[in-house]
Amino acid sequence: MKNLKLFLDEDEQEDFSLGLVRLTKNIAAHELFYHINNLNPDSPFRRIADIQKIGRYNDYLHICFEAHHCDNKTKTLFIENRSCQTIVKEPQKELFSGEEDVNYLLPLHPDVDYILKTSDDIPDFSLILLPDNLMFPIQDFQLSSNDELFQLIQYYE
Repeated sequence: MKNLKLFLDEDEQEDFSLGLVRLTKNIAAHELFYHINNLNPDSPFRRIADIQKIGRYNDYLHICFEAHHCDNKTKTLFIENRSCQTIVKEPQKELFSGEEDVNYLLPLHPDVDYILKTSDDIPDFSLILLPDNLMFPIQDFQLSSNDELFQLIQYYE
């Protein structure tokens, strides 16, 4: 009984792995995913509802694309790091509110264009064929369960 109670008290969530995608040139999202879908006809990416990050003065929308790999039943998300739209709820009254016109999901990595997340939390992104001439190699990244982005991704899954 004592072991069962200790097991049930453990409510801590584990960190998960992401892929950081950097583009070689500035390209529109629909054009990028046109090239990716040409390389992956069996599991094409489609745009789904944008991820919304809610702030005190502004709400931010981040573009999100999703694909389902049929063979291993894995879902893959491409989430744009930089917000595509800012919705102003009310004018900022504080000088240092921390909210800007543009929001980054990974504020310490503004050079990252997309965040890549798989449903099985394995940092192997080799199932997706990516255009070499448009992207640098994907960088593995560990996201802590204490991070705000962790909670946001969990909410949208």
